[in-house]
Amino acid sequence: MKPEEIRFDEHGLIPAIVQDAASKKVLTLAYMNEDSLKKTLETGETWFWSRSRRRLWHKGATSRNIQKVVSITADCDRDALLVRVNPAGPACHTGDYSCFHTSGSPDSLDRFAIIDTLEQVIAQREAEQPEGSYTTYLFREGVDKILKKVGEEAGEVIIAAKNRSSAELSWETADLLFHLLVLLREQHLPLDRVLRELEQRHGGEGKG
Repeated sequence: MKPEEIRFDEHGLIPAIVQDAASKKVLTLAYMNEDSLKKTLETGETWFWSRSRRRLWHKGATSRNIQKVVSITADCDRDALLVRVNPAGPACHTGDYSCFHTSGSPDSLDRFAIIDTLEQVIAQREAEQPEGSYTTYLFREGVDKILKKVGEEAGEVIIAAKNRSSAELSWETADLLFHLLVLLREQHLPLDRVLRELEQRHGGEGKG
């Protein structure tokens, strides 16, 4: 992308929607001018224009919550940007994972909505590291601990299946899925990539 191809407004700015590349959660809405867009492209980290302070600012320069850029896409009118990032911490100045706080339960019409919600919550836990959270504990212990839990839960699924217990199998499968999502987050591997792999393998009629 070339900054000269972008349609900046009368103030020389363009809105930039920042999205977690893995969880797909919208993290914040900020503004870029030509200079901040150039620095973002040059450094691979997000730079914005502060309208209140009237100066460039590098996300994470003081907090260390930098955002590594995965991709930048302009909309059809080239007057708005979607910036996909791998965040190293909270995006919001309040210390929250995202500036957009969601509430309520997933849409009951979407049988997989809980997976999307859980992926976002895990990303939030990694970013905010709240004390007392089991997910925080896993991320702090690191990949070896997470892998150990994945192995343990896989074994529990096998035992539950051998016991022919639907309740036990449901419980243990839920544990396994949770720990697999934590592992994917630790590895910075979006669940979407796994789903695309499944589509490529089984997308055709009669396959599988």
